[in-house]
Amino acid sequence: MGEDPATTAVAAAFERRTGPAAAMGEDADRIVRACQEMAERFRMGGKLLVFGNGGSVADAQHVAVEFAHPVIVGKPALPAISLTTDMAVATGIALTEGLDGIFAAQLRLLASPRDIALGLSTDAGSANVRSGLAAARELGLLTVALTGGEAGAEADHVLAVRSADPLIVKEVHVTMYHVLWELVHVFYELEAAR
Repeated sequence: MGEDPATTAVAAAFERRTGPAAAMGEDADRIVRACQEMAERFRMGGKLLVFGNGGSVADAQHVAVEFAHPVIVGKPALPAISLTTDMAVATGIALTEGLDGIFAAQLRLLASPRDIALGLSTDAGSANVRSGLAAARELGLLTVALTGGEAGAEADHVLAVRSADPLIVKEVHVTMYHVLWELVHVFYELEAAR
């Protein structure tokens, strides 16, 4: 008698997630370095500018609110803006710059060299996220890319989820940016206590 199809599907659903989630732990040193540098930028008076496409729009907004309005009592709010929240600005820029330029144009207008640019892309192939990160690097910002699949984005810190499945990439991204938030605060508060 063969194995129950439901049991097989359940096992496969968990198995697809186990490897990419565990691999995040293997990248702990890279994640820690990104958090240390992010904390340093916040201490210098910088802000976090976050952006992404499609479902990553919601993630960008989630990241911004986590930093700007922490739900954990006693954690300091750190300045963060999602570049995906103002549709009038985004669509206005898209009329003249095209969709590929919507984040780069906003960064050129809003960013300073002490800031942090965090781009989210489930496959590292979003042209406007890549353009935004490139513009941020030109402006001297610290750049962090949360990607999936092949780590094709160019940034100071590329944190890639080892999966080609965009749903799993997004699930691990949520965990990853919560870890970023937590460790940035650890390093920010440690330095403040010195």
